[in-house]
Amino acid sequence: MWAELIVVGAKLAIGLVVLLTIVPIMVWVERRGSALIQDRLGPNRVGPLGLFQPVVDAVKLITKENLIPAEANKLLYILAPTIALVIALSTFVAVPVGMDDGLEPFGQAIGGFIVAPDLNIGILYIFAISSLGVYSVVLAGWASNNKYSLYGGIRAASQAISYELAMTISVVGVLMAAGSLHLHEIVASQSGLRWGYFPAWNCIPQCIGAITFMIAVFAETNRLPFDLPEADSELVAGYHTEYSAMKFAAFFMSEYVHMTVGACLVVILFFGGWNLPWIDIPLAGWAGAIMSLVVFATKVAMFLWFFVWVRWTLPRFRFDQLMALGWKVMIPLSVLNFLLVGFLMAKGLL
Repeated sequence: MWAELIVVGAKLAIGLVVLLTIVPIMVWVERRGSALIQDRLGPNRVGPLGLFQPVVDAVKLITKENLIPAEANKLLYILAPTIALVIALSTFVAVPVGMDDGLEPFGQAIGGFIVAPDLNIGILYIFAISSLGVYSVVLAGWASNNKYSLYGGIRAASQAISYELAMTISVVGVLMAAGSLHLHEIVASQSGLRWGYFPAWNCIPQCIGAITFMIAVFAETNRLPFDLPEADSELVAGYHTEYSAMKFAAFFMSEYVHMTVGACLVVILFFGGWNLPWIDIPLAGWAGAIMSLVVFATKVAMFLWFFVWVRWTLPRFRFDQLMALGWKVMIPLSVLNFLLVGFLMAKGLL
């Protein structure tokens, strides 16, 4: 029992540390990346290449005065950022970030590099928990007693309804091809080659579903070009206009954690997880485990950079364009992908 508790506790601690480390790293990448794209210098004063800028930002937020608007609903105002961060961190427990075969520290099997190894409905758990994130935004918008915040909360609710449907339908094809809801088995189904030449990744036969899912992830994480709930030029800062200090930091951190989980899901569902085409990664022993972690982390890092690149390249949609894209384009495309997968499976091509 003690060995099991140690292994589970170590997984929780390491996962939490990794997620909270990714946030300052991505803050630096975002700032330096936008500077490169816009031909600017970016942060370059605090530390080499401005690497310590996120630390300075964290100290600033911790020491900043914590203001609560006089007319705000204080309980919900404080609860909203807490819910946002807890939900963001809770989704990661079902994300496998690597594979092992028989590693038993303290005599206890690791069961894969995932906090909840026996969660055979991992994808449903992630979708169920992540869908609750919109409640924090709506609560923040309403509790702030600010019209701009309320507009942002309403936009977030309608945006979530529009794009979660397309996201879930686009994943149905992956679940049909894998025949399982278990994320480990979904990754295992993408090993080797398909049709003798191409990687067995789902992004090739299900390219429509992959594109639809990635666009929906942008909308779910409120990233440009879908950041309508916090559109600066229209709503000041939207749902977090009235937030400061660590409450604002909680919203900020939850956005980057959601972005990381979204990148992990894109890699797991459509880009082979820790599998590489034409290269067999040994899954036995620490060498195979470390290789799988490195491969997975590299793929996730590439998609995190893709998030940054898109944010500083594309302009923001108008809200009517956002809704029209969700209902008139995304949902029909995800249904088309679902039908295409069924056809390929009926013909024995998947």
